[in-house]
Amino acid sequence: MESTRNKLIQLLADSSEKYISGQLLSDELQISRSAIWKHMKELEKDGYQIEGKSNKGYRIISYPDKLSENTIRWGLETNWIGKSIIHKESTTSTQHIAHDEARNGAAHGTIIIADEQTNGKGRMNRSWFSTKGKGMWLSIILRPKISPLQAPQLTLLTATVLADVLHSYCNVQPLIKWPNDILLHDKKIVGILTEMQAEQDIINYIVIGIGLNVNQSKDDLPEEISHRATSLLIETEKEHSIKALIQEILTTFEKSYDQYIKNGFPEIKQKWESYGFKIGEEITIKTLKDHFRAIFLGIEEDGALRIKRMDGSIEKLYSAEIDWFEK
Repeated sequence: MESTRNKLIQLLADSSEKYISGQLLSDELQISRSAIWKHMKELEKDGYQIEGKSNKGYRIISYPDKLSENTIRWGLETNWIGKSIIHKESTTSTQHIAHDEARNGAAHGTIIIADEQTNGKGRMNRSWFSTKGKGMWLSIILRPKISPLQAPQLTLLTATVLADVLHSYCNVQPLIKWPNDILLHDKKIVGILTEMQAEQDIINYIVIGIGLNVNQSKDDLPEEISHRATSLLIETEKEHSIKALIQEILTTFEKSYDQYIKNGFPEIKQKWESYGFKIGEEITIKTLKDHFRAIFLGIEEDGALRIKRMDGSIEKLYSAEIDWFEK
């Protein structure tokens, strides 16, 4: 069904502003004229404007920007990511759906996308405010053939993908705050949540959740987070197509992931550090046993934080409470 509909869109798009007859569509797709008409009605529900004229046929007048399985897939030029798409107008969390789908055998590269999350969450079970229709709330199911110990590398990879897209596609200057936030002008615009189901030495699946604030105005952000959160609209003073952003992110993610599987982590580590927030600067670190200032040197291959204490000793930290903004 989806394959037929995508071929139909392709035929209509290839005809440009010319009409294409229902009979030709029927012959090309090997379905009845009645089935063609039903597909047209489904496309109209997705927001495609289609004109049909007797003795001429059909043509697309305009394409939708709304999100659906069809609109995301149309124009998405990837080999494996996004071949299976689940779209929800509203859900508690795309992560919840992704875990259910993964446990039921969903394919590597399946994505779950929502217009709204009513119970979005971030790292350490913190809530994530997901404005309806104004952000990108997406989860990716992966089944990588890597060690569970390497799983944190995929969070870092995802951060570099998002930083690259924001920089090249949106013309902004993002920074990555370890381990999983992306900032613009010291305010959070993206959060990444990586969750894994694994055995001792085998990953069954990984779910990477991404929350990106796109078209929220300052009034859309709750007062309690407005001093530390932002959006692309606020930063660039213009609205952005969420559908186009999703497609750009998925395309970039697939290329980066394939290179990572082929070449390992060094390229990702280098790129992450090129975006690293406060690298080379002092930060305040609090652990269960200590409270101190240190120089942030970068990241280790396992995703740990690499620091230099004031006495010159080098350490790596896997978890700590860090005050990035204390002077």
